[in-house]
Amino acid sequence: MEKKEMNSYDFKNQVAVVTGGANGIGYSVAERLSKSGATVKIWDLDLAAAQKAAEAINSEAIQCNITDWKSVQNAAETSIKGSERIDVLVNSAGIAGPNEPVIDYDNEAWDQIISVNLTGTYYVNKAVVPYMKTNEYGRIVNIASVAGKDGNPNASAYSASKAGVIALTKSLGKELADFNIAVNCVTPAAAKTAIFDQMSQEHID
Repeated sequence: MEKKEMNSYDFKNQVAVVTGGANGIGYSVAERLSKSGATVKIWDLDLAAAQKAAEAINSEAIQCNITDWKSVQNAAETSIKGSERIDVLVNSAGIAGPNEPVIDYDNEAWDQIISVNLTGTYYVNKAVVPYMKTNEYGRIVNIASVAGKDGNPNASAYSASKAGVIALTKSLGKELADFNIAVNCVTPAAAKTAIFDQMSQEHID
């Protein structure tokens, strides 16, 4: 079967930040952006994995803990060096957490999942948007999940965090409607990435 060529977009002269870009959906997005001409900045907690990914797609790796506001600010400041701009942001970093009913759910796990998936997305948007407003242009995609729309059983924290990302996206999109900054959210279903390692086979099925 003949392999079809991927659709392409022109991102020349644009700086793109992809969180969680070392692997999974984030890496695929970073790769496509790079192939489309963007200057890509991969933000990831795992610097070694980010560097390996960056070398493969000719981009820059920046270590970032999205649950730490100062770390996010530093990553944003590093990303604008040489260009003074961030044009594109894709928030892909996230974790799944344990698969347990609400009554058995670990409270610390709940806090961690909300911190990474929701607060982390909030921090990154908050840090990047000022640069977009300065340049009067920006395109933001926050990656949520169908779980945020439907609520998956035995995944209350993950579902709640992703529902929060959807609402955050709608709110921010309305705030920025007059600034030529589009804020959108995608809600993929299960995709076989490294996040599957955090789930039970029963939950995946």
